Amino acid sequence: MAYQRDTVLFSEFLNLHEQNMIHRLDRRTLQGVHIEFSGGYGTAERQMAAFVPDALCYAWNYPFVCLQIRPDAPKFAQTLTHRDFLGALLHLGIERSVLGDILVKDNCAIVFCLEKMADFIMQELGMIRHTAVTASLYEGDPVALEPETEEVTGTVASVRLDSVIALAFRTSRSQAAPLIPEGRVFVNGKLITSNGFHLNEGDLISVRGMGKFRFDRVLSTTKKGRDLVRVYKFV
Repeated sequence: MAYQRDTVLFSEFLNLHEQNMIHRLDRRTLQGVHIEFSGGYGTAERQMAAFVPDALCYAWNYPFVCLQIRPDAPKFAQTLTHRDFLGALLHLGIERSVLGDILVKDNCAIVFCLEKMADFIMQELGMIRHTAVTASLYEGDPVALEPETEEVTGTVASVRLDSVIALAFRTSRSQAAPLIPEGRVFVNGKLITSNGFHLNEGDLISVRGMGKFRFDRVLSTTKKGRDLVRVYKFV
């Protein structure tokens, strides 16, 4: 449709499995169209796919916006978690696919959502648990947003995926290895099923049920030939 209409078409926000379905498409069947992804900031997990005609000659933007949800009286507010914010939004009767990532910091949330849903959320969301809140357009630069991370360094035999996962989540390689063939590990949105997959600088790794981290780089090599690496685990 994007090719026939010569216009950009968008998906809603996709989870990792849905993104992987698109990554696995045979690009030879995509006549005159390429696919781009964005979740609003660099390390977003939930992303929107844009199907862009190769011959397109006009500027375009992803149809999502960034909202900020704040307690009306921070001093008396309950401690709100990611689950609380997500639950309150879904309780409005909207689908998860219209929402992107939710970043929580200092009892406030930054939420990515479809542009067409923004007014509805700002008008209807007034309470989370027993805390009165207000949703408004985020005034900062969403591209600069980053979740809080914890720096983890350590040595690995190589930058194989299973070894680095074990380091990031402070577990053994024997415990980390089965996660990969079980289909629980994604690198840059692509499902990886080989333990021997080697990581590159900047790769974003998501492990279902455990969390995600960004592989930074190899810092040095020890005298025993092991790699000293650094990752940033999302907290």
